[in-house]
Amino acid sequence: MKWGNSKRDHDRILAVWPRFEPNYDYWHMQELAYREGDAPTWRARRIPTAQGGVRSDIYSDESTAKNTAESLNIELLSQIELIADPITRHSLKLRAVKSIQAKQRLANEEKLMLVEAKQRAAASLRVLKGDLVLNPNAEIFREALFQKLQDMPYLRLCQVAPRVHMEYLGDNRWAVAFNGSTRGAEFALRAQIANGFGFSYREHWGKVKGKIRKILLPRANQLLQLASVKHMLDDALLAGDRVLVCNGVVFWYEADGDVGWQVKQTTQVDSADGEALWREGTILSTNHGRLVVLPYIKESGEQVKGHTKNGPGDGPAKPRHAKSYVEIPFKSLKDDLMIGLFGELPYE
Repeated sequence: MKWGNSKRDHDRILAVWPRFEPNYDYWHMQELAYREGDAPTWRARRIPTAQGGVRSDIYSDESTAKNTAESLNIELLSQIELIADPITRHSLKLRAVKSIQAKQRLANEEKLMLVEAKQRAAASLRVLKGDLVLNPNAEIFREALFQKLQDMPYLRLCQVAPRVHMEYLGDNRWAVAFNGSTRGAEFALRAQIANGFGFSYREHWGKVKGKIRKILLPRANQLLQLASVKHMLDDALLAGDRVLVCNGVVFWYEADGDVGWQVKQTTQVDSADGEALWREGTILSTNHGRLVVLPYIKESGEQVKGHTKNGPGDGPAKPRHAKSYVEIPFKSLKDDLMIGLFGELPYE
């Protein structure tokens, strides 16, 4: 096939994002493609070869893939700015930004959960290589399985080779499972997080992550005791910053009642309607809710202020007195900061 012969080669690309393919141990770039009259959709990216052919856009390591995506997204957004029609230009730009934000939030959240899962197992006993019970035809995977369990001793399913997965049967017995299906690869990635918190990789993934978020909030509160975090928050307060947002966690300064710094969680609007985070917006807090909805922009261009609230099952958030309402801007910190802080804090 020659580049340009396919109709898809002429679609407008709004954004790109690398996705890990565990079955093959590489990163496959995805692209948000738009064709007039249709809604933008994510698909596997194809690019032209030097000879005018077509190949998949794949990378052997995460760093190269993400750096490439970052550069490409800057270029793609600049191309959107050249669209003459202001309504189309605004709509497509908002969809591109919102889609990348959603991908980034998901990747950061799962990376943070993985760091904490490993941290919780830091002191766990590791199985001896010779104690693993395998079928004779699975002996070639003993070393790979052993190495995986040294890193994540809690695993109940893991990938030991391309398209080969092994499942724990109890009493140190392991067997090959899923026969190389893509479902096995997806479950194996989930197991790295879910098993670390005592959940099954077969459970509803959204519900599992919801339970893990509740587990992580008390851990995030422990960060306030770290000397490095205290120093960061002292500097922020001197600079006039009272709300710092980082990877789903909010450091929130409460001036009344000598409360000082506390930790809240973010909950962002993330629908198919095209909302995107409004970084110049403010948060109007009329209550003491534990969740912070960050300000966002609707596809219509309407800018919506952020607010605080409680989550399902929390009961009503304690209201502030009208004179104590606070409207403040927020500052976004580097996404990897929270992941690093969780990794440094010893788990007790």
